[in-house]
Amino acid sequence: MVRIGTIVFFVLFSSVLYSQNDSINSSLKQKDTLKQSAFFKELGNGYFPTKYFNFDLKYLVKYNQYEALRTGIGGITNNAFSEKLRLNTYVVYGFRDHRFKYSFGAGLRLNEKTNTWLNTSYTDDLQESGSYIFLTDKRLFQLFEPRLLNISLFHKHTTRAVSIEHQFSSTLQTETQLALSYIVPTYDYTFAINGNNFNTFHLSTIKTSFQWSPFSKYEITDNSYKEVKNGYPKFTFQFTKSIKDLAKGDFNFHKLDFRTIHQIKHSNNALSELILVSGITKGETPLTHLYHAYPNNINKETIMQRFSVAGISSFETMFFNEFFSDRLVTAQLKHSFNPFNIAPRFKPQLVLISRYALGNINYIERHENVNFNTLNKGYTESGFEINKLLFGFGLSFTYRYGAYHLPDIGDNVAFKFTFNLTL
Repeated sequence: MVRIGTIVFFVLFSSVLYSQNDSINSSLKQKDTLKQSAFFKELGNGYFPTKYFNFDLKYLVKYNQYEALRTGIGGITNNAFSEKLRLNTYVVYGFRDHRFKYSFGAGLRLNEKTNTWLNTSYTDDLQESGSYIFLTDKRLFQLFEPRLLNISLFHKHTTRAVSIEHQFSSTLQTETQLALSYIVPTYDYTFAINGNNFNTFHLSTIKTSFQWSPFSKYEITDNSYKEVKNGYPKFTFQFTKSIKDLAKGDFNFHKLDFRTIHQIKHSNNALSELILVSGITKGETPLTHLYHAYPNNINKETIMQRFSVAGISSFETMFFNEFFSDRLVTAQLKHSFNPFNIAPRFKPQLVLISRYALGNINYIERHENVNFNTLNKGYTESGFEINKLLFGFGLSFTYRYGAYHLPDIGDNVAFKFTFNLTL
């Protein structure tokens, strides 16, 4: 009986140990899975995470017409470093202009629930002339930025900035910034105004931006708002005021920008998207801070010489530096059909696209040594894409028609690669 009891006790004790070990192993596997999931999520957002610092992959390799190859390193501290203080920096080098560009900044969290941050930064870099950026835009990582390959019109800027981010509600995010910039165009340009000619200039600007997402759903997690449903439409407003004589500022002007994005998901997995963008600037606005319509066509003779990679929301038949405006509205409509289920790893997708731009400019004579047209007659192009044919690559065909149709039929055609790949 003693032996039988001993055996039974041993079996039961072993069973308990095995059960505990199995539970521990299961818990460890679950933690490893969560760590791997978090790692790949950060990687998909364009970061390579380490213990205290997340390296930003967008600085590794780029190419444009001014710098040629541009490469460097950068990143931002994470919550393991501090939940109240964040540091960010990058350093890059252009192999054609033989120049380093860099930025460093810091942010101090003032309130966790309202996501209120006080930020400061110093940047010495390039920016595309005529481009416009909304302060409240979330960081967008693209493994490959096709339009960047062909940009040639940049201006150097050395900018000191301080800003404050604040979330008034779950659906309304804001950021206000004071920036002092020294601008040097990389091209031959003179801004002639009030009897003075400016080849370089200082700008002192106050900018405030609002991102309103009334149809998104949020939950309070870890004492802050987290978006759990991405709703549409979304609205973004931004006001910029340039003040003369404030910290050496040379010009008075103001800008008002607006954007709305709307998506409709259909029952057959098709997706329709409308992007409407408008902007107006009044006052002494140099070319660097005017508007273009994000053109993406190279100034070369034949269709095949212009063969490149199509952008995500750019005008594919509009030539670079062809138009500038001090007031502009663009509309882009895309309809993506349900992918063709040809094979498990071969599911190409047809996308129909139509784009429209209308703009104009006052005092065009102020902008010397550069030649460009106005968009007062309305610019139209339409076409289609067949995406994800091979390794994320596809093809696009776009045709320019209407008031700005060109005499040579070939000059109205854009035939390009597309590239769609999600990490």
